[in-house]
Amino acid sequence: MPWRAERGSGSVLVVALVAATVAVTGMLLPVAGALVVRHRVAAAADSAALAAADTASGLVPGYPCEAASTAARLARATLADCALNGAVAVVAVSERYLVFDIVARARAGPAGSGTTGEVR
Repeated sequence: MPWRAERGSGSVLVVALVAATVAVTGMLLPVAGALVVRHRVAAAADSAALAAADTASGLVPGYPCEAASTAARLARATLADCALNGAVAVVAVSERYLVFDIVARARAGPAGSGTTGEVR
């Protein structure tokens, strides 16, 4: 009976499938985590740019880049760069994930200053 020689091959196949599933999951988890951090850093950059623009326009008292730094820190990120052109603020925010620095830039200013949709 030749089919008896195949006995136990199903167990080997199941072990191989489980190992492949674990390997793929192990590779995808860090990528998924990086995407979450990327979205969080983009939101932190938006908040920092808005805080700096509000301060630069005189709506909020203080120093624009200091306000941007505080907003970034509250979002668990670090202000990497802050530049002002009148009341328009351009900021870069970063956060460390594993061995990578994830950076997001945002620009904000008063209406009509050409800042609509400018998030990179």
